[in-house]
Amino acid sequence: MARVRAKNFFSEEEKQRIEAAVREAESRTAGEIVPMVVDESYDYPRAETVGAAFFSLAVSVTLAWAFGGSSVWVFLPLFFLFYFPFLWLIRNWWGLRRRLVPTVEMDVEVAENALVCFLEHGLHRTRAGTGILILISLFEHRVYVLADYGINAQVPPRTWEEIVHTVTAGIHQGNTAEALCAAITRCGDLLQEHFPRQADDIDELPNLII
Repeated sequence: MARVRAKNFFSEEEKQRIEAAVREAESRTAGEIVPMVVDESYDYPRAETVGAAFFSLAVSVTLAWAFGGSSVWVFLPLFFLFYFPFLWLIRNWWGLRRRLVPTVEMDVEVAENALVCFLEHGLHRTRAGTGILILISLFEHRVYVLADYGINAQVPPRTWEEIVHTVTAGIHQGNTAEALCAAITRCGDLLQEHFPRQADDIDELPNLII
């Protein structure tokens, strides 16, 4: 049941390297790049309640049939007896809860959370629409890249898919910080090509948000 939390996902040394990668990329561009790590994009209460009900139903029916003569008066207390422990188990065991959430639902929730984070942290306020969010959502095992209208209009959509692949491949290989730094550098290259740094540009946003 042990899980890595967002606040512990990167070591202090890795955070410094990521911040340095952001500073270097932004020093060449008029854009803002914000990497973010979150525990989960949504709490998926339906998965918890439906999953707890299903497991409790299965156990209670089996026990009522085996030891209670299939009596509903045996089944009902057993159902409520097991429901809340199963609810706690699903809520705290990410691996089990993830299996109860449809893939499509996780995709939608991560995309929605990326948009909310994009707005909450002001990436939509850059002068030329050059904000880029790289979101790592731990529970869903998802990486999502969201770019503002300025840079998004200048590059093919597949570009963001390539950046997502860079980060996810790094996570699978155990080189998340290196992969994220590479993704940040790639974003910096794209921004530099279309939105080179101007003399009056300032660093408008934090370089690492967790």
